[in-house]
Amino acid sequence: MKFIKIVSLAFFLFFAGKVKADEGMWLPQLLQKLNEARMKQLGMKITAADIYSISRSSLKDAIVSFGGFCTGELISDKGLLLTNHHCGFDAIQNHSSLQNNYIRDGFWAMNNGQELPNKGLFVTFIVRIDDVTKAALTGVGPLMTEAERQSMIDKNLAEVRKNVKKETKQDVMTRAFFEGNQYFLFVTETYRDVRLVGAPPSSIGNFGKDTDNWVWPRHTGDFSMFRIYADKNNQPAEYSPDNVPYKPKRSLSISLDGISEKDFTMVFGFPGRTTQYLHSAAVEQIRSVNDPAKIAIRDKALQVLDGYMRKDEGIKIKYAAKYASIQNAYKKWQGEVLGLTRTDAYSKKKNFENIFQQRVNANPAFAAYKSLLGDLEKEYREMESYGLARDYYTEIFSKIELFTIASQLNALATAYESNGQKGYDARLKAAAASIEGIVEEFDVNVDKKLFEALMPMYVNDQPTKFAAPAFLSRYNSANKDIAALANQLYAQADLYNDAALKALLAKPADEVVAAIRNMEAVKVFADLQKNYQGTVQAPSQEIQNRITQLQRTYMKAQMEVMTDKKFYPDANSTLRVAYGNVGGYNARDGVQFGFSTNLDGIMEKYKPGDYEFDVPAKLRDRRCRTFGEGNETGAAEGGEVSVFELVDWWSS
Repeated sequence: MKFIKIVSLAFFLFFAGKVKADEGMWLPQLLQKLNEARMKQLGMKITAADIYSISRSSLKDAIVSFGGFCTGELISDKGLLLTNHHCGFDAIQNHSSLQNNYIRDGFWAMNNGQELPNKGLFVTFIVRIDDVTKAALTGVGPLMTEAERQSMIDKNLAEVRKNVKKETKQDVMTRAFFEGNQYFLFVTETYRDVRLVGAPPSSIGNFGKDTDNWVWPRHTGDFSMFRIYADKNNQPAEYSPDNVPYKPKRSLSISLDGISEKDFTMVFGFPGRTTQYLHSAAVEQIRSVNDPAKIAIRDKALQVLDGYMRKDEGIKIKYAAKYASIQNAYKKWQGEVLGLTRTDAYSKKKNFENIFQQRVNANPAFAAYKSLLGDLEKEYREMESYGLARDYYTEIFSKIELFTIASQLNALATAYESNGQKGYDARLKAAAASIEGIVEEFDVNVDKKLFEALMPMYVNDQPTKFAAPAFLSRYNSANKDIAALANQLYAQADLYNDAALKALLAKPADEVVAAIRNMEAVKVFADLQKNYQGTVQAPSQEIQNRITQLQRTYMKAQMEVMTDKKFYPDANSTLRVAYGNVGGYNARDGVQFGFSTNLDGIMEKYKPGDYEFDVPAKLRDRRCRTFGEGNETGAAEGGEVSVFELVDWWSS
């Protein structure tokens, strides 16, 4: 069986079905020390230096952080870049219209001149990674408050960044690892001319949509293609028609050889965020309190969006990226709750903590850690209600664009009131750009319906003490008629009219601020924000400071006490490596999944005209062709074209 096989760097997923206890997301500069022997034992034929090197080109030079939120891989010597469909989706949406519906129909540039520029999109390469822990923690003492400690570290790292050796075109960033017990510096290069080359129709790139999201193995053609452009000297440059395709130090080859079960494979990319080393109380709160609340809020929002998007293609284009973003975390959290419940993660955490406590109690050298677990549990219990209120605030108000616009205007007015014209000028450009982006993808009827669906949850579903009294008063004055209250707030159409907003922001600052302070939606948002800052944010920050200090100590203690375990740092959007062998898994009792899916499986799921499982005519008629006339991939034996492969992730 022939098929295209590309190492799935962009996914960077740790599959929960059959993951071993020694799974990991490893720092590439430490592979030789920690992982290379095990990787070779599992079948790796290259060296750790082939993966990461600062003295010669290596695989790291073909891997980029795509927009700061995804991973991309260079697959040609002319800057061609592969990433996920959902990673490129915002760019695809921004170029789509009713006349050129690239979301529905896909897009392919037939030459460089047809490739589409994307304002604000960038890719970042990692040049090198240095351990700067000693410098970062210089002068940091055990009696410092969290604020004092962080201030000292920030000062130290600023000095490190100031003195690092780098080229003019390069940037520097520092990140904390192991809960602030270790610090690394990253020298980077960023390219800001990134153009859309191609994307399949959403019926391929997002096949299965909500039903199949976060479910593996999948039948989704989750890819899109871009090209990096540079100046004529191959250096980073802002967009210009004079720029030329970037020539990378390294690009990945595409194999047509296929894979077999137990083959070695590796993932190289930028995973977002994990919390592997939490206390059991925190894990249980995620499972039973925080995730269910966030799921319920997003479920309401998705119902509203889905109802409009199915009936109106224009609204579907406007809200496609927003819907996908809301749905992605919604489905992830559902899976998180299911996984934590099925695996009895709480009990497993408790067992680990029992072993930890036994070792601590048995060794006088660990006396300082005796009360650590109990102290952490106490703080997490105190945080629970505040964490729930935080989730209601952030989840609800981020879905209602009226409040997002009001937030920007309120911040602009506050800047003027606090710092005069200078403060206003410093904020104006960013606020105007943010508002413009929101209004471009805004529909008043959709947003009003989101308000009507979500604000009753803010009032009724969280502890009453956290709801803003001013909003409750407005709500009660409207006889608890949320639609009537929505009509009042959305009546001021200038708040979400692009031309009116631009005209307003062109006026003198004092006139702008006076107008802003007279907007009902801004008044409501300001009350909501002030209440949140006082009743939730401030007290929860005090608790979080204590948790942060305890968690940092707990992380250090785990590495000292559990010496039979090899630790890897939690993901924090920095470059990582995972590796393992190709294999299937047992999903649940009586359900076994193989390690790959193919085009025949897509046809088995095919439902003509369905919102999630429709299949384009070209794919149905020519199963063995890629999109684009005449681009043959080769006939597959038995009519099969591979779509997806599964891997068991290992460490050492």
